[in-house]
Amino acid sequence: MERSVDVATGEGVAFSYELAGLGSRFFAVFIDVTIQLFVLFAVLIFMAWLGSAVPPPAKATTLSKIEDAILESLLVIGGFLLFFGYFIIFEWLWNGRTPGKRLLGIRVVRDGGFPLDFTAAVVRNVVRIPELVLGFYAISALSTLLSPSNRRLGDMAAGTIVVRDQRYERASATALRREAESDDALVRELSAAERELVRRYVERRATLSLAARTAVAGQIAATIRPKLSVPFDHIDDDHLLVHLAATALA
Repeated sequence: MERSVDVATGEGVAFSYELAGLGSRFFAVFIDVTIQLFVLFAVLIFMAWLGSAVPPPAKATTLSKIEDAILESLLVIGGFLLFFGYFIIFEWLWNGRTPGKRLLGIRVVRDGGFPLDFTAAVVRNVVRIPELVLGFYAISALSTLLSPSNRRLGDMAAGTIVVRDQRYERASATALRREAESDDALVRELSAAERELVRRYVERRATLSLAARTAVAGQIAATIRPKLSVPFDHIDDDHLLVHLAATALA
């Protein structure tokens, strides 16, 4: 059975997110681990080729021992970065997604539906280390099944949840773009807070009921319409905000 979670924003609007289940999360990790192993094998093959091409010294020296120690240290650091830094970097730079999560259509967000930041990405993936060591994610699976929010231990520590992606429509963006002289001129008078409010509405609009979407879009549009260089009187408030997010604010 699918689970969902309701979150409330600072604007007093409630959103409902569909939580990613254990199956989709497992397959996302499987894809990511497959990529990691492929990279690891490629590096090992390259190092084996390099070792065969460069003959070892005839006699071990202090310098060669130091070089070996440095090489071993680099391998340990590289292994850590590959298997744990991989998740941190991708989730931070790809808005809560790794290649595996992206293929499965899921992503990580912070409590409240906010985008994942670097600190949360680090915390949830550092906790991945004991989860992996203690039973190869068995504790994570159990935690996800028992938690009402499908959280593993790393999610609990970082204050995150894994949800299914919500994408907003861009179907009419190309046609509507022609009505503005330029994207910059269209929204030049909007403040940074108003621009961010439009983006957040469009990102979450798919989780709203029709009545809530109409009400919230009306409140936002009433503030920004007078500041636009093109009135867009012939389209409703919801489509106006979608257009702005897909073009002028993209």
